[in-house]
Amino acid sequence: MTEWEKMLAGLPQNDRAPELEARRLVAKRYWREYNKTTEEDAELRREIMGKLFRSVGKNVFIEPDFICEMGNNITIGDNVFINFGCIIFDMGEVVIGNNVMFGPRVGIYTTNHAFDPEERVRNVVVSKPVRIGDRVWIAADVKIVQGVTIGENSVIGAGSVVTRDIPAGVVAAGNPCRVIRRITEADKWLK
Repeated sequence: MTEWEKMLAGLPQNDRAPELEARRLVAKRYWREYNKTTEEDAELRREIMGKLFRSVGKNVFIEPDFICEMGNNITIGDNVFINFGCIIFDMGEVVIGNNVMFGPRVGIYTTNHAFDPEERVRNVVVSKPVRIGDRVWIAADVKIVQGVTIGENSVIGAGSVVTRDIPAGVVAAGNPCRVIRRITEADKWLK
């Protein structure tokens, strides 16, 4: 089994294996090229996203500076806005649903280094997926760690650290992030 296959299976793998390093270099070339573009380069941005990500929907807008690790483990739905300074470490799969918004400096981290110091020195890591449902708003400076699913229609408050699954239709915030309340009809501004 290759290190790439181990990574996709959620098994311990060598984070510095040559095959993974080669994939990182390809991703870096694409996101560096993307970060040099402007709003006038919409067609070029779309082309780069098509090469960088596993799949990307319609009407996706990503503000520079965007950084990812592999790129081809990221799936982005339709009508997604990702604000300035987003970092996605996508050794594990990252799925972003439709009509999702990210505030500035959101970070998604699908990989964890070994806790055992001897394994850590040997670059052992384990990756787990992150899934974000449709119509989710992730506010500024949120950090999402491996293995987390955020249910559709939820809001994650600014500065939160999401360490466990968040159900659909709630407002959640804090470090660690916890459900504060359900989203209700009373939350509508336009009535």
